[in-house]
Amino acid sequence: MTVLETIILDLRTEPGSVHLSIGSRPSFFVIRAALAALLFFTIFLVLPFIIKPVGADENDSFLKESGIRYPDGFDQNTVGEVQGKVKGLFIPESGPVRFYLSSKTKIYTVIVSPRWYWEDLGVKISYGEEVSVVGSKSLGRDGKLYIIAQEIRLIESGKTIVIRNNNGSPLWKGAGQGSVGTQKGFGSTLRGGGGMGGAGHGRR
Repeated sequence: MTVLETIILDLRTEPGSVHLSIGSRPSFFVIRAALAALLFFTIFLVLPFIIKPVGADENDSFLKESGIRYPDGFDQNTVGEVQGKVKGLFIPESGPVRFYLSSKTKIYTVIVSPRWYWEDLGVKISYGEEVSVVGSKSLGRDGKLYIIAQEIRLIESGKTIVIRNNNGSPLWKGAGQGSVGTQKGFGSTLRGGGGMGGAGHGRR
């Protein structure tokens, strides 16, 4: 072992003194300082990149391409129902989960919820699956049709995914969890089950 390899910085307890010693063990002060530095590095530099705070996708903003406000752009005056087939599901790291819904005459981009909330619901939607979406319709500044989802019904299984409450407020911002139910009447069991209810609104 070379001399350089055996040199250890030994910070003595005397204030203002720094000594270089050969072959000596690191003092308790040095070990404690090293542990403190490691703890500081972990808490303030590493954890912020690992742990994503809940609500990071909840700040109201305008989506880049469409100009649609999300998540607070829901307008009860434009609520309607569209049925069609799913043509691609997009689950980005940030921003809302969305999918294309192809009806008989038009194609909508359905805006759903943050990724973490969608994954918590544990719902699987396949390409080409028939679904019915109730939500707030709008025309984006890119000339495309959008619908901010309030409920999504899977036609084949009869399951309904409730994304927003009766007023159109996102369930992921309030208390409790979203609902996934099975019923013959659209939303009927969810409303009668005592949980986060289905939306009570007219169809358009």
